[in-house]
Amino acid sequence: MTDLVLALDFGGTKIAAALVDPFGSVVRSARVPTPSENPWDAVVSVISEVVGDSAVAGVGIGSAGPVDTTAGTVSPINVPSWQEFPLRSSVASLFPDVPVELAGDGVCMALGEHWRGAGQGSTFMVGLVVSTGVGGGLVLDGRPFGGRTGNAGHIGHIVVDPEGEPCTCGGRGCAETIAGGPRMVAWARHAGWPAPDHADAALLAAAALSGEEIPLAAFERAGQAVGMAIAGAAAVCDLELAVIGGGVAQAGELLFEPVRRTLKTHAGLSYLAGLEVRAAELGGEAGLVGAAALVRQSV
Repeated sequence: MTDLVLALDFGGTKIAAALVDPFGSVVRSARVPTPSENPWDAVVSVISEVVGDSAVAGVGIGSAGPVDTTAGTVSPINVPSWQEFPLRSSVASLFPDVPVELAGDGVCMALGEHWRGAGQGSTFMVGLVVSTGVGGGLVLDGRPFGGRTGNAGHIGHIVVDPEGEPCTCGGRGCAETIAGGPRMVAWARHAGWPAPDHADAALLAAAALSGEEIPLAAFERAGQAVGMAIAGAAAVCDLELAVIGGGVAQAGELLFEPVRRTLKTHAGLSYLAGLEVRAAELGGEAGLVGAAALVRQSV
């Protein structure tokens, strides 16, 4: 009997797979860009590369959403060719004799950090990925919580500015419209930052670290938005911890300092007095480790 679990992380820009051992360590992994057409062939290819002749005890899948964990389908916003694609049953057809579990990628990131990363020891936490967008997932009472359809924890779509910019979700004023990397750069440009055409969140962070006023203000706004979103989620779910990862979070205290300061203002309920914010530790492996944990928790 094998003790390895196959983890699959499907996103709009990359498809990653890994074999994960019972201790949450990645034994072997591979990744490929997500093709615009027929991504299933790429999924099969990266799985084959990772698994080879190995036997697996189960398969955990984390996918960009929306997902439907009841039907086992995924409809990633950035992959228009995959709408209500039956990912769970398609993968299960490759591994007919083992359990196959599906969750949103935000849930998997949170679960991975809870098992092997910055969330170890916590019981009620939210994991956030602050990058191109702002994704998230919940671990409640020590277990992943996907809600009715598997999409609970989309913290980036908590409204923090009712009069704010339109969001890709169809709403307005979501945290993602302020804290997503491209949105931060766009705001800074509009405010007068003389950014080159290739400017991204990393360049914005470098400018902020050098003391440029507008980039500093962009991170201040982003930190406030993320902090308000965390405060709202924590009040509803009685959270003790928020773990933040993603490309924008690589800026460190440029983001984390205004997040923590905002929580002091907006997380005022007595039961939130110990609410803590930590930087994620697993990087790009968090989703894979969390996907493997889906299987570990189901058996």
